[in-house]
Amino acid sequence: MNRLNRLMTGLASAALVVAATTALAKDDITVAMQLEPPHLDPTSAAAGAIDSVLYTNVFEGLTRFMGDGSVVPGLAESWEISEDGLTYTFKLREGVTFHDGTTMDAEDVKFTLDRINAEDSANAQKALYSAISEVNVIDPQTVEVKLSEPNGNMLFNLAWGDAVIVAPESVETIKQTPIGTGAFKFENWNQGDKITLTRNEDYWGEAPALASATFKFISDPTAAFASVMAEDVDVFTGFPAPENIPQFEADPRFQVLIGSTEGETILSINNQRAPFDNVKVREAVAHAIDRQAIIDGAMFGYGTPIGTHFAPHNPDYVDLTEMSSYDPEKSKVLLAEAGFPDGFETTLHLPPPSYARRGGEIIAAQLAEVGIKAQITNVEWAQWLETVFKGKDFGLSIVSHTEPMDINIYANPDYYFQYDNAEFQSLMTEFNKTADPAARSEMLAKAQRIIAEDYVNGYLFQLAFPTIAKAGVEGLWVNAPTQATDLTGVSWAE
Repeated sequence: MNRLNRLMTGLASAALVVAATTALAKDDITVAMQLEPPHLDPTSAAAGAIDSVLYTNVFEGLTRFMGDGSVVPGLAESWEISEDGLTYTFKLREGVTFHDGTTMDAEDVKFTLDRINAEDSANAQKALYSAISEVNVIDPQTVEVKLSEPNGNMLFNLAWGDAVIVAPESVETIKQTPIGTGAFKFENWNQGDKITLTRNEDYWGEAPALASATFKFISDPTAAFASVMAEDVDVFTGFPAPENIPQFEADPRFQVLIGSTEGETILSINNQRAPFDNVKVREAVAHAIDRQAIIDGAMFGYGTPIGTHFAPHNPDYVDLTEMSSYDPEKSKVLLAEAGFPDGFETTLHLPPPSYARRGGEIIAAQLAEVGIKAQITNVEWAQWLETVFKGKDFGLSIVSHTEPMDINIYANPDYYFQYDNAEFQSLMTEFNKTADPAARSEMLAKAQRIIAEDYVNGYLFQLAFPTIAKAGVEGLWVNAPTQATDLTGVSWAE
């Protein structure tokens, strides 16, 4: 019997050792997020959910963003800029291959940048790269990018997901089968459920600790809470139920990361659709909105009020919230002066995120108090992109613009809210040409004031970025300088 006991004890100890070793060796992760990408090509859509899954993981650009917002070398290991600021010469890293085994070289860079500026380009941020007049291959590892005018933002712009490098051989199927150069390879997309990535064993850089990653899509806030509490997922980025955050903060199984984003959450206004083509009407809308009530009611206090399209954590931010302070009586006076003493009816398109659906109910009630009857239409993300963003068929909408320092979108009269101001466009053109930091800061301050004075949109709040993760997960981005879930430096604590 003693021998049997010793044998059983030994087997139990061995099992514990194996279990402990397995726990230490955990190399997979399940990350949940609210929105599912409409497709998987970051270079031909405005949907940030694409970057949330693929940026740095699957696709890489010449430069890239880090978690602190800095821009560092990516596929370009170095570069030189001519004295006149018109020529950028990039030296590419050696030994980089796409996931299909083909070599990434200067021809692929030329193809990518030419494709962005092609006449039939579907790139959502094409305007960022319009100064690129010519791309020349010097040799396989060297590419020359010529500009028609200096652009002080070019290295920053090249770090966006819209400028990741793709191969001509893969673009026909890129929306369903993305092939990049990143540390992870696309494995599978079970639409409506999840996307699976696996480690790229031939990655040019430091190998990631994770062997595989699964992105789960859970749109319902209640289901999101349940999935995290049940530990069905390891991480939930952009957690959509802020009212539940205190429960996770009190539970030692989890860590709660509250970061900032580049997400200016706005009540988008169709500036070319009557009656919003009247600045007094837009101002009336602005004064009808109680930002803090929206932050408290929809976001449970998580969010920073904004008065223009600029991130409060940016050193060049100007606080203009008083220009559009909550003043329903002033709103009624402005409506009367604009010829709408009894208000009017309009539409309010709401995409799936909680800030939109929950915030939309509050805003509709606030607008009703001054006589503006906003008919709510809940739409899925693909519908929003098609109807609002592309079709411009809306009166009002709510969306968070998560692209970094994107005030330049107001210089594009064809952008979905259709703001057309020659002074602003001229200012942004001059800004792009300017390298002097003090002059650029002055121009950004002026740009913020112009769009605030024109009441282009209703400026609500800067979106907070709550992430709930199991206690053992390390290396996650706290802030979101761009919409990304960078897993290249993520691991499990030993």
